[in-house]
Amino acid sequence: MISFYLNGKRHEISHLNPNTTVLEYLRLHEHQTDTKEGCGSGDCGACTIMAQRLPNHAMSDSSDSTPFYTFNSCIALLSLMDGHHLMTASYLADNPAHHPERALLHPAQQAMVDCHGSQCGFCTPGFVMSLANLYENNRMQQQQNAKQGSTNGESSYDDPSYDDIVAAISGNLCRCTGYRPIIEAGLTMGKIGQQRDTDKTVAKDLTISLATDAMASNSDALLKTASLDTSNKASTIEPALAEGSRQLFIPKTVDELNQLLAVYPQATIWAGGTDLGLSITQHLVDHEVIIQLSAIDELKTWSLSHSKSSSTTASKPLSDLDKSTDNEEAVQELTFGAGMTYQQMLPILEHNFPAFAALFARTASPQIRNMGTLGGNIANASPIGDLPPILLALEARIHLRHCNPNNGDIGGEEANAKDENNEHNQKHYVDEIIPLSEFFIDYKKTKLRAGSYIVAIHMPLMQANQHLFIHKISKRYEDDISACLIAVRIDLSADGMTIDHAKIGLGGMAAIPLLAKNCQQALLGQPLELASFEKAAKALPMDVSPLTDVRASREYRLHVVQRLLIKCGKQLIKETQTERESS
Repeated sequence: MISFYLNGKRHEISHLNPNTTVLEYLRLHEHQTDTKEGCGSGDCGACTIMAQRLPNHAMSDSSDSTPFYTFNSCIALLSLMDGHHLMTASYLADNPAHHPERALLHPAQQAMVDCHGSQCGFCTPGFVMSLANLYENNRMQQQQNAKQGSTNGESSYDDPSYDDIVAAISGNLCRCTGYRPIIEAGLTMGKIGQQRDTDKTVAKDLTISLATDAMASNSDALLKTASLDTSNKASTIEPALAEGSRQLFIPKTVDELNQLLAVYPQATIWAGGTDLGLSITQHLVDHEVIIQLSAIDELKTWSLSHSKSSSTTASKPLSDLDKSTDNEEAVQELTFGAGMTYQQMLPILEHNFPAFAALFARTASPQIRNMGTLGGNIANASPIGDLPPILLALEARIHLRHCNPNNGDIGGEEANAKDENNEHNQKHYVDEIIPLSEFFIDYKKTKLRAGSYIVAIHMPLMQANQHLFIHKISKRYEDDISACLIAVRIDLSADGMTIDHAKIGLGGMAAIPLLAKNCQQALLGQPLELASFEKAAKALPMDVSPLTDVRASREYRLHVVQRLLIKCGKQLIKETQTERESS
């Protein structure tokens, strides 16, 4: 059974097609038609709604609320909303008597009216949700600051900046009104909220805790049910949703996941589903068995570890990994759980890989980044995925787990199938850690097989002599698929005058993300001069022969990536000159 709140009302569901999306449930089951269906693929944002994860127990501190987030309801499975409160545009207004003329609109809604931000109105609910999400999170942050005394105990709401608003609505498309009045609405909603505070107008509080005794009892029952199963038999794990022969399981731990995959190796593994959701909406696939990873906290952790111990810690559940170290200078490797979303990864990347983090503003949209996961992006094996080329340039390693006991021919750094005394072998799964460059085999074909999943990604931290440059080319700056992407990591000699090592990851250039090995070889041992990069760029046709498609022609891709490689050389030369001058 899944349980959630929709616009303040509790829902419990157990008998439903597991392939049901949030949008389908809203419109067809609940007749909540204020959420619109546009593209059906997570691009236009018309279906955007807002959600907040609820406390797991009624006794949880409701003052410590989790932030709101937006997502595309058209491609999100309803089961992903287990334990959440979902809010649509109609719920934002305070309208207890159901008289629209008496309703107190949310500041985002009122601002859209005042600034004439709507014309045909089809995209309006999605824009309202994106703006309201920004407003509410900003309001929540200000309240927390007030409690901590940083605002002298007064509740004040700073107006979101122009850039904040543009970033918030970057996943919403308007086809008629244009963005100017909508951005003006975003700039105005803070003033409306401030005026209401001055007037002491009581508005609906969307941050209240909705964890009731019923939800707490359900949570406790699930924990007791899980604790009864010590036999490692997936047959005792009940599906959360079922209809006919179709089933959806939501394991709570990696042990449960391992058990389920051993029994259902052909099951569809569902993380964020930001690409997999299209199989339902665009290809009308009805998945028979789905195993959803959203409740496994062990796959959502990260750690810093020493290089000497990384090979031994990698095969442990991520919850066992140390998230800190006493000697930060000795840290060699960053490990991300495969279940971490883009948004969860962002602050860690900003600290450790700022060039990597900077790309996130151009990767998908806020709605997609809130749902899409690292493991899902890699497992999807799309040749135009934004993350794999960068991970290739960083020489990342991928931690795989094979749960089907019939799998054979599994090798790799951490494979332990032949170790009879190994605990993993007794549990009928095998761990394998390999370079990411060995993971992609052919178009949409990887080292994953029936019963396999990605546990984590291991990324060596950048050293003082290493430099990373990333460039993405797409028709739109935000929320668009790349025509090509290049990630270049250069290791310089101790004196900074010679190229000791180079890794060049390419995306959108072939059937799989790959390394430009001939370009890399051409840079080895070369002086740090622009001519070295110009020579290496000429080797690109030996590495890849791109296709021509709707995004770009073969000739365009080759020419652009060659010029981008030279641009990376210019950036590196300028960067090193600045470092020498400052020292």
